[in-house]
Amino acid sequence: MYIGKVSAVTEEIHNAVRSLVPQLGAHKSILALGDLNALIRSESSTLLIARHSDEKSEIVGMLTLTIYRVPTGIRSIVEDVIVDEKFRRRGIAQALLSHAIHMAKDAGADGVSLTSNPGRTAANQLYQAMGFEKRETNAYFYKLQR
Repeated sequence: MYIGKVSAVTEEIHNAVRSLVPQLGAHKSILALGDLNALIRSESSTLLIARHSDEKSEIVGMLTLTIYRVPTGIRSIVEDVIVDEKFRRRGIAQALLSHAIHMAKDAGADGVSLTSNPGRTAANQLYQAMGFEKRETNAYFYKLQR
C-alpha cells in the first residue's frame, strides 16, 4: 500500500475525489476542480491518498489533515476519511490515519481531532482501537446563507 501527499491536481486525483466523496453520504457535495486546487495549495490542509499496492496503482482512499495555530497551541483535525467500499477492512484507513498522526506530531500538534457519525460503526471502532478517545462535547454548526 502507498500513502502519499497530493501536491498537484491531476485528472486521476480529481476523478478519485469525485468517486470517493459520495461514499461519505448522499448529502456530501463534490469539490469543483478549482476548489480541489485551492485545497492542494492551502498551507494548512493536506490531502493524503492511499493507493492499493504501490505508487502507480489505483487510488482507493483519501483523508484531509488540517494543522493550524491558535493562541493555546497547534491543533490538527482529520476530515473526510474515505476508503472505497470495495477496499474496506484491509487496513487502508488505519494507514492513512497513522500517516496523518505522524504529520501532526511532526508539526508540533498535541493531538489529532476528528468527528464521526455515530452510524459509521466500523469507522468508530477503528478510531477507538487506534487510541482516539471519545469526547463529551457539544458540536455546533452555523449554516451560512449564500
